[in-house]
Parts: sequence; C-alpha cells; structure tokens
Amino acid sequence: MNKFQELVDIIAALRDPETGCPWDAKQSSESLVSNFIEELYEVVEAIEEKDDKALCEELGDLLLHVVFQVQIAHEKKAFGMEDVLKAIIDKLVRRHPHVFGDLNVENADAVKLNWEHIKRVEKTDRESVLDGVPKSMPALIQAHRTQEKAASVGFDWPDLPPVLAKIDEEREELYEALNSNDADAIKEELGDLLFSIVNLSRKLGIDAEAALKEATRKFYRRFRYVEEQYSKTDIHEASLEELDSHWESAKNQ
Repeated sequence: MNKFQELVDIIAALRDPETGCPWDAKQSSESLVSNFIEELYEVVEAIEEKDDKALCEELGDLLLHVVFQVQIAHEKKAFGMEDVLKAIIDKLVRRHPHVFGDLNVENADAVKLNWEHIKRVEKTDRESVLDGVPKSMPALIQAHRTQEKAASVGFDWPDLPPVLAKIDEEREELYEALNSNDADAIKEELGDLLFSIVNLSRKLGIDAEAALKEATRKFYRRFRYVEEQYSKTDIHEASLEELDSHWESAKNQ
C-alpha cells in the first residue's frame, strides 16, 4: 500500500460513525473551512521563511484537509478521489498543449496567456474575462489576478510611465477627497490608489502581497528594537520624539 492510499484509508477510518473519532466524524465541509485556510497560510509562512522542515510538515497538514474534503464528498456520493485526480490530470494535459501537444510557445508569458485563453473556452458559464477570481482571496492578490485577466486580452499598459502617472493621478484625487472631508470619497480614492500600486507591482513582476508582508515584518523588527529600549521603563510614557529617535536607530541597525 502506498502512503497516499494509507492516508485516504486513515481519514475514512476516522470518519466512521461507529468506530471512528467523534470529532472527525461530526465535521462537515463547511466546519473545516477555517482550519483549511489556517493550514494554507502555515504552508505559505514556511515557504516564505525558507523552512523546509516546516514546509514538509505543513504540506502534510494541508494534504490531510484535501483528503478530508474528498472523503466527505465521497460519503455524500458527490465524487471520490479518483474523480478529483482524473479532473486535475485531464486539466493539466489540456492546458499544456505546448508540452502534451504540438503547440509552440515562445516563453512563460505566452504560456500564461494561452492558459487564460483555454480557461475562457472551457468556462462557458463565465460572462466576463474577469470572472473566476475568488472573492474570498486577500484583496491584494484579488486585485493582482483581476489585472492579469484584463491584461490577457490586451487591456494593459505596455510600459511603466503610464502606470506611474496613474499612481500620481490617484494620489492627487485622494488629496482632493481628504480636503473635502467626504468619508466615502476618501475610501474610494484610497482604494483606487492601492489598486494602482498593485498594478505597478504586477508590472515589475513583484508579488504585492509578499512585498507588503515583508514591509510589515520589517516594521515589526524595528518596533521590537524600539520596545527593547524601554525594558526598564514604561514605553507608554515616552514622547513621540523619543520613539522616533529610537526608530531611526533601529533603521541604522
């Protein structure tokens, strides 16, 4: 027996209503969603931290949830593991005609454009090129994928100058909204500015989500340095000038 089948059998045993685990047996597809998402983010964290040992463990946890969801579907007679595997194998072959067929492509960008084209042909129920981006995605990733889909039909600036000009334009509109004290306008213009910044990151080949995470981690490291300067005193009593002075020291570190 291979290890994958062993995992499938273990999950099936845990789900047995009479001899299995009471907690596992009572779970539903919906009740597992938050755990599923948590495991996915733990995989991402292990990748970002380049921790291969943690990645090995977290991928196992994520795979457990995939098998768990398939087992629940199997019990409902909706589909089984063979159906899931066949679907993804067929999709991979179908969407890689340059590997499994006779299509010629020049580079990775051409592969991506062809992938999007094949998806549009397959997904006949979608009304827009932009459909298919999960609404539950983090906002930065959702914006990035939406822009990619628009670019797949040529709706994209060819170079950086107009992208940078758009950021300047949105920034000016935000300033105008701030001066008007219109809360709804401020929220809208701030969103437009963020969307434009994501577009810049996409054009630069940078993952906006990853870039923001790194900036947040950098802020955390520097703020921790500031806190350490008050190990024997109360940081809450420090002035902004003092805190800023320590912040500048942290940057020099």
